[in-house]
Amino acid sequence: MDPRKLGFPDQILSPRRRVVPGFGLGISISLIFLSFLLLYRSSRGNYFFPVYYRSTPVDSLFSSWCFSFSSPSLSDLTSKSSKFPAHAAPTPPVRPIPPQMASPSNHTLNTNGSFKLNAHPPNGSGIGNGSIPTRGKLGPGKENEERTPSNSISSKNDTTLYQEENIHSSNADDKNASEGNGGRNSSERIQITNNSQPMGASNDSFDEECDIFDGKWVRDDSKPYYPPGSCPYIDRDFDCHLNRRPDDGYVKWKWQPNGCNIPSLNATHFLELLRGRNLVFVGDSLNRNMWESLVCILRHSIAHKERVYEISGRTDFKKKGFYAFRFEDFNCSVDFVSSPFLVRESTFERDNETMETLRLDEMDETTEMYRDADVLVFNTGHWWTHEKTSRGENYYQEGNHLHPRLKVLEAFKRALTTWGQWIDNNVDGNRTLVFFRGYSYSHFSGGQWNSGGQCDNETEPIYKEAYLGKYPKKMRALEYVMGEMKTRTSYLNITRMTHYRKDAHPSIYRMEYKTEEERRASVGVQDCSHWCLPGVPDTWNELLYVSLLRMANKFWRD
Repeated sequence: MDPRKLGFPDQILSPRRRVVPGFGLGISISLIFLSFLLLYRSSRGNYFFPVYYRSTPVDSLFSSWCFSFSSPSLSDLTSKSSKFPAHAAPTPPVRPIPPQMASPSNHTLNTNGSFKLNAHPPNGSGIGNGSIPTRGKLGPGKENEERTPSNSISSKNDTTLYQEENIHSSNADDKNASEGNGGRNSSERIQITNNSQPMGASNDSFDEECDIFDGKWVRDDSKPYYPPGSCPYIDRDFDCHLNRRPDDGYVKWKWQPNGCNIPSLNATHFLELLRGRNLVFVGDSLNRNMWESLVCILRHSIAHKERVYEISGRTDFKKKGFYAFRFEDFNCSVDFVSSPFLVRESTFERDNETMETLRLDEMDETTEMYRDADVLVFNTGHWWTHEKTSRGENYYQEGNHLHPRLKVLEAFKRALTTWGQWIDNNVDGNRTLVFFRGYSYSHFSGGQWNSGGQCDNETEPIYKEAYLGKYPKKMRALEYVMGEMKTRTSYLNITRMTHYRKDAHPSIYRMEYKTEEERRASVGVQDCSHWCLPGVPDTWNELLYVSLLRMANKFWRD
């Protein structure tokens, strides 16, 4: 056979292969292999060795979750290679979001398509080992994490409070992120982007099933929500700083729930929740204590303080009446209605004698001031003592019947029943959020408020739960009444948390004394019921904020 008629491979393998030296044969085979290799690589682009290929660095937020992703096939990766420049690394394939993170209630989607992750617990006690403690553990440190570029995720089911963490995949993005927050770590800042969050969502995650009122006080040296002495709307009786109380330890405590962490009160976000709405506190002077606290917290976040004002221009709020603070920039108001019993104080004519009575079956005439409010925060209880109610003799009235004698607890329960029925019949539960703040403990020692009771030497809270008293029967009556109501109502159960804080009352620091004689005289008339501001009521409002987030997220859709 003529070797010239054979194909090129057959020439090499023909019986007459002796005409080709062994060395030349090896070179020929190598050249053929390299030719095929080069041709194949040029046609397949950069993905010929995909197992060693890696684009820009990524970290392991996704890969550390306890589920796996299927790897893309080689054909999937190479089919689109022609769309990339010759020397540009393509964007890695987008990983699917796990089901538990995909729910709208579990994350916040920004307008730029990125998610938010809350990454650090409260009080600045960040996670030092690089791990993120959550209910579903995300795994070890960041060196093994994998994240999609410029994305972060916020889970509302986390039991640990997180601040925002921005996640970037390129050096340019990292540089911009650093410059954007002054070169500090992104965990040091908190940002609320109201126009990209669902109503009621904050930048903090907390367990919505957690009992935020079951907890303990922990030391916290961070500053209060507003500097002591800075708010002109605090009742002078509550402004312990201006009244020269020598210690300030009473403002260095934070409430820590046992089962979860809660977000701090973000005043700007609170005002955004209230935009176009009004919040009304209704009750006695302890609710005024709480109202003044919230006004000061919210006002401190406003740059132009002149745009926050009481609509009547008043600065003394002790007299019974209606007071409203307007926040112009948010078109909202935070109001207080004085109604210490919630039900109506009245008179009764008998035997040509006019007697003061308390109508247990009728609400106070102030109801028209708050009937259409968007948020209602009620309280009562401190005036329900025998001293305030003539020991229950010929004082409680229902219809035309004046009870000769009625126990205060029974009268209290009947009045609350009247309140609950009024709420059910007059408040639109689809629009108005209703709260009832529980009983706030007093700490008189050696007598009551009018018999020499004192607390001026108290500078530390009660530390042991065994020293706390029993849960008040009045609050059990409240729980019963609320259980019978049709309207959705949230109970701010601050009773036990206040029992610890015997250190935080104004005591003798209700005014600035001009003489030593005045100061000595004040020892016999102390205030161990109300609270210094800043102080404990700031925490009540923090818990109101968390409770408002829970309810607004469910019931306010606009």
